[in-house]
Amino acid sequence: MLVIFDLDGTLLNSIADLAAAANYALEKTGFPTHAPEAYPYFVGNGVLRLIERVLPEDARTQPNIDTMMTHFRAYYESHMTDLTVPYPGIHELLRSLRENGINIAVASNKYQLAVERLVHHFFPDVEWAAIEGQKEGVPVKPDPSIVFEILSKCPTPKAGVLYVGDSGVDMDTARRAGVASVGVTWGFRPVYELNEHFADHIAHKPESILDIATGLKK
Repeated sequence: MLVIFDLDGTLLNSIADLAAAANYALEKTGFPTHAPEAYPYFVGNGVLRLIERVLPEDARTQPNIDTMMTHFRAYYESHMTDLTVPYPGIHELLRSLRENGINIAVASNKYQLAVERLVHHFFPDVEWAAIEGQKEGVPVKPDPSIVFEILSKCPTPKAGVLYVGDSGVDMDTARRAGVASVGVTWGFRPVYELNEHFADHIAHKPESILDIATGLKK
C-alpha cells in the first residue's frame, strides 16, 4: 500500500511564504503586488506558472519571467520556512500510516530542491518511499509522470495506491495515473473544485485518510 501526498495545501500550509516570495519578486521587478488571499488561486501548477499568473497579462514576457524567477528563488530559498506550518493532524497521520505498514511519498509541482528542504525540515523523522518535485525536462502535474517515477522507486499495484491532494490538478493527476484520489478540504482550493474533478474520496480531516488507506489495504 502506498499513499502519495501533494505538498503545498495538503501537508503544508505554505501560502504565506509563497505570497511573500512572489510579491518580493514583483517589487524587485517593478510590478504591482497582490494581496496574500489572492495566492491560493495562483499556485498549484509549479513556480513557473505562479510567476506567469502574478505578472500583468501584458508583461508575461520571457525576460520578465526569468527575472522574476531569479528574485523569487533568491527570496524563497532563504525564507521558505518562515511562516509555513504543517496542517494540524498531519504529523500524526504520517506516523500512523507508517505504523500500519503503509508507504508514503510526496509528489509536488514545486521545484525539487525546495520540496526536499521543506519535507526534511518539517518531517525529519518520517520515512519516505520517495520525495519528488518538479525536475528539468519532466512535465508537471496533472501529467502523471511524477506518479510513475514514484512507483518506479516503490513498486505498488495501482489498486493499492492512494493519491492525496487539495486541487483539481491533483485529482486529474490521480485519474491520469490510474490510481484512487482523495481531495482534502483544508487546503488552497474549495471542495466544489475537488468534486468537479471527480475526486474518489473527500477528506475533511487528516485521520480520514488513514481510514481510507487501511480500507484499501484490506
